[in-house]
Amino acid sequence: MHTTLASASRELVIGPDQPFCIIGERINPTGRKAFSEQLRGGDLSRIETDVAQQVAGGARVLDVNMGAPLADEAELMTRAVGLIQRLTDLPLCLDSSIIEVLEAGLAAYQGKALVNSVTAEDERLAAILPLVARHGAAVIGLPNDEEEIPEEPRRRAELARKIVEVADSHGIPAQDVLIDPLAMPVGADTSLVVRTLETIALVREELGVNMTLGASNVSFGMPQRHAIGAAFLPMAMAQGLTSAIMDARAPQVVRSVQAADLLLGNDPWGAGWIAAHRAGQAAQVVP
Repeated sequence: MHTTLASASRELVIGPDQPFCIIGERINPTGRKAFSEQLRGGDLSRIETDVAQQVAGGARVLDVNMGAPLADEAELMTRAVGLIQRLTDLPLCLDSSIIEVLEAGLAAYQGKALVNSVTAEDERLAAILPLVARHGAAVIGLPNDEEEIPEEPRRRAELARKIVEVADSHGIPAQDVLIDPLAMPVGADTSLVVRTLETIALVREELGVNMTLGASNVSFGMPQRHAIGAAFLPMAMAQGLTSAIMDARAPQVVRSVQAADLLLGNDPWGAGWIAAHRAGQAAQVVP
């Protein structure tokens, strides 16, 4: 199953037979005090650096979150979408829990965006899915509802099915729903990541849809986080994960994804691996 996203001038296909889709997470004020303060003052200049670094790192989609406390998030999202689309032709993932912010971003966006995200809660599905359908976007679905964030992979898969079925009733096909299998921090419970991997396998087997997750969630609170991410993502890819919201500026993690693409047969003749190697060599050459 293929999910197609688009900017004004470029299409991107996500799928199990495609190179892994790195969704750059950096355009987000969470945990970035200076960036939050800039956004509250209406200053978007830092975004230019964030875009350049993530594009250079190998991002294929950029996540955009303007959730700075006390800021006009809808106005910032509108401006950020316009700015980023002038800086790059990569498709965007519009990230907010506020309906008005998503609506503002989708109205400003040129192309087919990815919306981050909707849960399996009836109220959220009823509010967000019509917006996604109206703008012809794709959407990330999180398999938790009003009652719980399920621990058991089987329950997560059941809620994932609910999201896909309700989306279909709104005219959103299954290929435009990416399920997030809920990556949980290994530091809180060392069994949690195994459950995420089991969920990925179940969703692939039963629904066949594409999947994404917040890769940094797995290593939260642990030392040497990039090493954990570099180990986790190839494991998840082997189970069926086709994209991740992650730090495209982390070479160790990005290279692990590229290596997994090669080993899983999604990099014919190793062309991507060799090209990335040559680009790295060229970058090290001092004029």
